[in-house]
Amino acid sequence: MDYDDVVMGRRSIRGYKPDPVPMALIREVIALAVRAPSSLNTQPWYFHVVTGEPLNRIRAGNVERNLAGVPESREFRRQEAYAGVHRDRQIEIAKQLFGAMGIARDDKEKRTDWVLRGFRQFDAPVSVVITYDKAVYGGDIAPFDCGAVTNALVNAAWSRGLGCVINSQGIMQSPVVREHAGIPDDQVIMICVAMGWPDDDFPANAVVSNRKPMEETVSFVGFDS
Repeated sequence: MDYDDVVMGRRSIRGYKPDPVPMALIREVIALAVRAPSSLNTQPWYFHVVTGEPLNRIRAGNVERNLAGVPESREFRRQEAYAGVHRDRQIEIAKQLFGAMGIARDDKEKRTDWVLRGFRQFDAPVSVVITYDKAVYGGDIAPFDCGAVTNALVNAAWSRGLGCVINSQGIMQSPVVREHAGIPDDQVIMICVAMGWPDDDFPANAVVSNRKPMEETVSFVGFDS
């Protein structure tokens, strides 16, 4: 696939076929992803690729603890609830997804099921948990670098026919993830990426999120025209 086709065609995949993904293919995807830039070439990231029974235990533990009211324990800093235009965009994509899935505003059962899918990492056959060295914890550069490598990961996967969704719901209960993914104590859990073969019959997979216009995004300084 051409680079433009990857970038313009990629979308977040929230419904997956149950078919396993070969480890060799995941290694190929990660080999591309780690070409992402990092500050001073520090490459602070690690990838913990989980499937099968260990992933099922993460799903179960994440769901059970969240439903039991255990406070979430994601290890990255979070802002307050979105407001203003950011909240508007959050609502817009939710409307697109719920519309595709036929989830009515007052349908609490289906809305709850949708949230639980996120806790289960959308039932993808693979979860890639991205971590970074605790030695550089506290600054913003390492999380920035992890964002770059995560973007590279989902694009590389798409170029090989795999779908992904970047998902922080799947790591809400970090002790569960750390235990079953075998993540050492000297690493910080940054994010997880659900990965697998897209299910073309899953309605939400057809949703393409909107992007704000170039005029609202870019300023050019010093150009003649």
